[in-house]
Parts: sequence; structure tokens; C-alpha cells
Amino acid sequence: MKRVLRILATVLAVALLIFWLAKGPNTGWTKTQVQVKTVDEVTGLEDIKWKDEFLPGVDFVGGALLGAGILAGTSLLIRNKPKTKNETPA
Repeated sequence: MKRVLRILATVLAVALLIFWLAKGPNTGWTKTQVQVKTVDEVTGLEDIKWKDEFLPGVDFVGGALLGAGILAGTSLLIRNKPKTKNETPA
């Protein structure tokens, strides 16, 4: 059980970091909308529109790494079962 928790914590941490880097490492807070500047072709005026997009931030990374740390810490609290010899009567 200890090994399973440690492997699960490692997989969670690595998968989260890969996801965060793949989405573009946002060093601010998590965003659900992004500003998109557009220029009107006729007048040349800039317009700001909001696009729905999920960008995980440092709070997302911190929360997931905290969860992975809790899993790894829990594995330290589990005791190993003592191995007993099965003796058969002769």
C-alpha cells in the first residue's frame, strides 16, 4: 500500500506539471477567460474581446502538488506488516 500511494503521488505531480506546461505556464492565478485584441479592418480601431479558455495558474499547481504531498505523507504513516513464518505441524 505504501508503494501504491507513493507511485500515485508521483504520477499526479508529474501529470500535473506536464499539463501545466502544455497549456502554457501561467505564473499568475488560474484564468478562465483571456483577452483577445482585435483590430477593425475598416477603421483601424482596437477592440478587446474575451475568449473562454482555461489557463491553470500557480494556485492550480500548488493545490495539486499539495495533494501529491499529502498522498506521499500518508504513505509514511502506514506500517509494514511483519512477515510471519507459516509453520506446519510435523
